[in-house]
Amino acid sequence: MDLKIKDVAELLSVSETTIRRWLIGGKIPAYRLNHQYRFSRIEIENWMMSCKLDLEEDAQIYPLEEKEADDAPLAKTGTQQFSLFRALVKGDVLTDVPGKTKEEVIRNSMKAVAPRLGLDVELVTELLLDRERLMSTALNCGVAVPHPREFIFKGSEDRVIMAFPSDPVDFQALDKQPIHTLFFLFSSHDKRHLHLLAKIAHLSGSLESLDFLKSRPSKEAALAFIKNWEGKISG
Repeated sequence: MDLKIKDVAELLSVSETTIRRWLIGGKIPAYRLNHQYRFSRIEIENWMMSCKLDLEEDAQIYPLEEKEADDAPLAKTGTQQFSLFRALVKGDVLTDVPGKTKEEVIRNSMKAVAPRLGLDVELVTELLLDRERLMSTALNCGVAVPHPREFIFKGSEDRVIMAFPSDPVDFQALDKQPIHTLFFLFSSHDKRHLHLLAKIAHLSGSLESLDFLKSRPSKEAALAFIKNWEGKISG
């Protein structure tokens, strides 16, 4: 799916001015089509997962954190505001997932939840590992967002599975930190997928959130925390 500047600005909760500045600086992947910029979903996805170390040092322009007084995005109060909360409601929280490698943790997580989601364990595991072979889904600070390249759910429902490995696992993260929290992301649409990915990336950038995740909360506690957190941010 081709995205426009307006789409990317909305998904990342930054202004269109910010997107244009990133384009001028060559900081965000895009291509020109009929003299207009277009963005690829998979390229923006990869950029979001890998750019934090580079961009955070550059005027703190990490997605979802910048608010420009003259051209700031409006806060969302509709379907996007509590999108992560709703996806987790339909998903689950797993604690003490066994496994010494990311392959083992991913497989054991899917064994626990795939049947409940109506998914084939082996198929969804292979789809997740296939995405990892393309590029690690690790963010920073011990958080990863495993997800398939293909959309495996139809309709408008998104699902997020929060999983805590028994021991931190190497995910080949850019910051070299082992992963203590995984957000398995299953969406059914490009825009909702990128929006949820951006939210999880933003959540992982908060020290308060990271401390909370390291406590290995129950689903009830996780839902309460995320609902409160989403209520405070735009989009």
